[in-house]
Amino acid sequence: MSDMGSVQDRRQSSAKSGLGTTPLVAFDFDGTLTVRDSFTEFLRWKAGPGGWALGLVKLAPALAAYGRHRDRGRIKAASVKEFLAGEARERLEAEAARFADEAWPRFMRPDALAVWDDWGRRGAHRVIVTASPETTVAPFARKLGADALLGTGLAFDSQDRVTGGFAGPNCRGEEKVRRLKTAYGEDMALRAAYGDTSGDREMLAMAQEAGFRVFKARP
Repeated sequence: MSDMGSVQDRRQSSAKSGLGTTPLVAFDFDGTLTVRDSFTEFLRWKAGPGGWALGLVKLAPALAAYGRHRDRGRIKAASVKEFLAGEARERLEAEAARFADEAWPRFMRPDALAVWDDWGRRGAHRVIVTASPETTVAPFARKLGADALLGTGLAFDSQDRVTGGFAGPNCRGEEKVRRLKTAYGEDMALRAAYGDTSGDREMLAMAQEAGFRVFKARP
């Protein structure tokens, strides 16, 4: 993601040099910092009412299958293929930025932002760890002043267009732990972590201070 470069560079620098005494704090994004799932809302916003309705009709078989397998990664991949396949990276990043600007006032939890800001004042290294695509969360991460963003990567072809799949595993559950350890080392110490679903439990279990569904406020 080109427009998250500065955040990614800081992450890589921190991973190589070690954070020392700087506390590392991880936040889930959807439902934790926000009041609803950002990727679903982005797709709805991008497609428009008619395109969204038509897309859901086409996704009916995948939605029905989800009722059996309960694999969030598979239903997300189907949504990416339906709504984003063939999209140019540059255009997608620009649309994600516009969406973040429009959605911010109605999306972000005030109590979560207060805790986020408090950790910032305390000098913490704040990382967002999310199952949503990094490309669509990146504008929110920039507005928050995040030190790093770890999310699900969209796959792009040689023409820099969305293929309709992922570049790696869905960043959920154990994958969140793996991504954190890849970025910060196997012996990393997580000072605090915040999340709101079963997909955050492994990450929360690593933290000295774990906040599960602690944020309730709405904009």
